[in-house]
Parts: sequence; C-alpha cells; structure tokens
Amino acid sequence: MTESEFNKSLNDHSVALLNHAIRFTKDESDAADLVQDTLIKAIRFRESYRDGTNLKGWLYTILRNTFLNTFRKEKYKRDHVCQTDEITSSQLSNSATANLAEGSFVIKDIGKALDMLPDIYRVPFVRYFEGYKYQEIADATGLPLGTVKTRIHMAREMLKKILKIYKLNDGEKSKDFQSPFLS
Repeated sequence: MTESEFNKSLNDHSVALLNHAIRFTKDESDAADLVQDTLIKAIRFRESYRDGTNLKGWLYTILRNTFLNTFRKEKYKRDHVCQTDEITSSQLSNSATANLAEGSFVIKDIGKALDMLPDIYRVPFVRYFEGYKYQEIADATGLPLGTVKTRIHMAREMLKKILKIYKLNDGEKSKDFQSPFLS
C-alpha cells in the first residue's frame, strides 16, 4: 500500500474512529482529540502495519491503547496532587472541560471495581486492555490460552455485576462501594 493509499484509508476510517472514541470519552471534543492522536500514531508507526491485515482493527487497537494510556496518566495526576501544589490556570481549564466532577466518581468506581476482582481474573483482564494479545498474556503468565480467555471473560462478567450495583444506585455507592464477591 502506498503512502497516499494509506492516508486515504486513514481518512476513510476517521468517522468510524470518531464514533468509537465518543463511546470511550463521552465528549465529542475529547473524542476528536483522541482520534487525532490515533491518526498521528498510525502515521508515525505506519511501518508496523502489515499490508493485507485489518487496518480498521489496527486503528481501533491504537485508539483503545491511546485512550487507556491517557486515562492512566490522568488518574495518576489526580491521585498524586498534593495540597501544596499550585494550581495553574491551564489545570483549571483542563479540569473544567473534562467534566471531572461527575467523571471522577465513575473513574474511581471503575478503579475500585477492578481492584475488587481476584488477582487471577484482574491480571489477565488489565493486560488485555493494555493492548496485549491473548497469546502474549498466556506466555507472560504461564497459563494455557483457553484459561486466559476464560479469566478475561469472567472478569468482564464480574465487572458487569459490580458496576450494575453502581448504575442501579445512580452512583450513590461511590463512597462506600463494596464487592459483591467478598461476602
């Protein structure tokens, strides 16, 4: 695939990427930024794309990993701000545009829900969403491939149950959120 064909294909997939990004970010402006970062990475790492493979899938993987990495960085920043830190005007505008008032409870609850998972499920699940393939997770953990797939599936089901409690209570559980698996 020539460079111009590659760029045209990226352009063809940009609307689908934007729709997918909106599901992640829940904000059109943030989604547009995420798509832009995704396309920049795709162009930068074009040589790692193999012709004849699923370009859309490759782009979605870049999009997901970019979102997760940004999510982790933002979570780290929020978790490590000290009272003595000065707040700059850019930090204030960033927090205002990110809807952190409501979103921080959701993000914290998702983090708490992940922490509630037993390690045998959480470790493969987190690695999968960090972008590792099933086989890479199996190799790293020494588990059979089928076991890795099952544990990731079970982790999803457990997270659905935990987060369903959150949804049913309209977020009221965020202060004293407890695992249904501990009792």
